[in-house]
Amino acid sequence: MQLHRFQGLGKEETDFIEAGDVCTVSGLDPIDIGNTIACPDKPSSLPIITIDEPTMHITFRVNDGPFAGRDGKSVTSRNIKERLDKELQQNVALRVEQGQTPEEFIVSGRGLMHIGILIENMRREGFELCAGKPNVIIRKIDDRRQEPVELLVIDCPTECQSAVMSLLGNRRSEMLRMDAKSGASDFLHMEFKIPSRGIFGLHTRMLNATQSRAIMHHIFDRYEPMKGAIPQRQNGVIIATHTGSVTAYALDSLYDRGFFFVKPGDQVYEGQIVGEHCKEKDITANVTKAKQLSNVRASGKDDAAKVRPMRQMSLEAALEYIQDDELIEICPNSIRLRKRMLREGDRRRAAHKGHTREK
Repeated sequence: MQLHRFQGLGKEETDFIEAGDVCTVSGLDPIDIGNTIACPDKPSSLPIITIDEPTMHITFRVNDGPFAGRDGKSVTSRNIKERLDKELQQNVALRVEQGQTPEEFIVSGRGLMHIGILIENMRREGFELCAGKPNVIIRKIDDRRQEPVELLVIDCPTECQSAVMSLLGNRRSEMLRMDAKSGASDFLHMEFKIPSRGIFGLHTRMLNATQSRAIMHHIFDRYEPMKGAIPQRQNGVIIATHTGSVTAYALDSLYDRGFFFVKPGDQVYEGQIVGEHCKEKDITANVTKAKQLSNVRASGKDDAAKVRPMRQMSLEAALEYIQDDELIEICPNSIRLRKRMLREGDRRRAAHKGHTREK
């Protein structure tokens, strides 16, 4: 129907296209990536471009939290499915499957950033959804379970070498080469082969270990046999027990328990993850507790309350942080961490059933 040639930053309509021009063709339907537009008299097709298969997947589900529907406009499973179907038309490396329930969708992509960009775009478009922990796609090749392995390249100062090596040592990585970076004698260029599972959570720890002076990028290499367990998050989390507004009085009493993801005045609900515990186990806490109002004079003043600065969790950091029993509640104006089961009693019963099955 129409033929356009790109000219500068725009495009103009034309009647013919010469070899080497970048153009757009309108009116061909249906059409897919890799198709060839050829002469109808003597058609000759080009080989279809091969696209790398997805290596990890994340479960999308409808937001069923107490604050669902407060921020977003598109909150139903039908809205999410229509948006994912629209994304499949242009995102050729994406795969979408139906989950265990009609409200769940398994979205597979080429990496954490690939799916993270999709989630961020949906959030800015007014969608509300929950996302689970990323998991790599395991394949069975030659009757053996194999996992994706990536080529990891790190450029860092020489004094950060020991920190990088210790960080990658327990993630089943294998060093391929290390030499001085060309043009910078005080920088090292290192290449590793590491399972995709070892990439989860590595970005934040690498920035902390090298004072944000390391440059890291990775790309899929191939599938190899499973390489064993990789350490997960070491610390537990602090879970809210009441719904309401966070108070400075409550955070002051929990000052030595760890770091918090909320600040005074934020609205929280039962089952929401409000902080990181300083020890391994999860704990529950009432962060909405207010000071009792009485006519008895207190020995301390309210302005002496100590509150740690909140740890702001980005979407990518949250995807790397959560575990299997946790979810990320993604809304247009906020990102929250929560447990799959919001009530403490439900979590205890599920843990008891799992322990009984193991026995």
